[in-house]
Amino acid sequence: MAEAYIVEAVRTPVGKRNGGLAAVHPADLGAHVLRALVERSGIDPGAVEDVVFGCLDTVGPQAGDIARTCWLAAGLPEEVPGVTVDRQCGSSQQAVHFAAQAVLSGTSDLVVAGGVQNMSQVPIAFASRQAAEPLGLTEGPFLGSEGWRARYGDAPVDQFHGAELIARQWGITRRAMEEFALGSHERALRAIDEGRFDREISAYGEVRVDEGPRRGTSLEKMAALKPVVDGGLLTAAVSSQVSDGASALLIASERAVQEHGLTPRARIHHLSARGEDPIRMLSAPIPATAYALKKAGMTLDAIDLVEINEAFAPVVLAWLKETGADPAKVNVNGGAIALGHPLGATGARLMTTLLHELERTGGRFGLQTMCEGGGQANVTIIERL
Repeated sequence: MAEAYIVEAVRTPVGKRNGGLAAVHPADLGAHVLRALVERSGIDPGAVEDVVFGCLDTVGPQAGDIARTCWLAAGLPEEVPGVTVDRQCGSSQQAVHFAAQAVLSGTSDLVVAGGVQNMSQVPIAFASRQAAEPLGLTEGPFLGSEGWRARYGDAPVDQFHGAELIARQWGITRRAMEEFALGSHERALRAIDEGRFDREISAYGEVRVDEGPRRGTSLEKMAALKPVVDGGLLTAAVSSQVSDGASALLIASERAVQEHGLTPRARIHHLSARGEDPIRMLSAPIPATAYALKKAGMTLDAIDLVEINEAFAPVVLAWLKETGADPAKVNVNGGAIALGHPLGATGARLMTTLLHELERTGGRFGLQTMCEGGGQANVTIIERL
């Protein structure tokens, strides 16, 4: 049976909005992790068969197939192609899936997967507005469609609306969300202080650690914030942070491992993606996790660590309620509420952190999932070797 191995995984620190990485061209952020990946793995870069990168809002410095641009900006061989993937927030997790599927199918032996996003330069949804306005298009990607309107009416297609729906459907209070958010900051700060991220991060100039976690934040400070929507439960404190960063993994076949003398660190045990209600949008990790565990013939008891993206606190809290997962195994080093969410890079960032934490703790199986625009979710289960 064919196997897809993770040989190396590296990321930049996650920069906060208008922070230490804000002025860095996205191609240079991606190039940085690609050079680090090649150096750390010792691989001949000319042996790489494709570079699959996630990125959203591909306009301006992120346009023109940023995967290819990052590879060339890194000074790496021109004969290696690149392709950019958009599965919304799960784009670079999907990049890992595509890379692994290429290896599992036998059509490739060595593929780089990752992602990049500079949200300081290109804010979320800015690309679609900028591209549409000169053409006189005002309806956006959903509501101009007769088929969409016939199926979903004029319900708002908005991540904040979806998160509010989840909080109310699962009975999640603002206080519970704030307690979860505070815990995310505390876990992230502990991880930074204990050096847990040191091995997975390749510093970019003077930026050596994640900039998002807030020391000195408190439930009292969070309680004083105004809701994002009048009368709503969500505030900035329980939402993921606008961020900048890049991440990359090297995926190899058994043949590549032998030919290049590589040391696999984990294998892809399972990969899948599922979808559900695009209006509620962010709850798809719940059915996607159930589907993945059934396909893999596993239960959550067999999973040592979980990384589920903290797009908003209710996403994780609803998932915990539905799955019955042990919270002590989930996002043990904090999540996007504290560490930030550079959209196109987060999937591979989570995978990188999951791999390194499995190695640090001696765990065997790790599960990663994240909510995505359109009501979708990817799930990856990896086995540490």
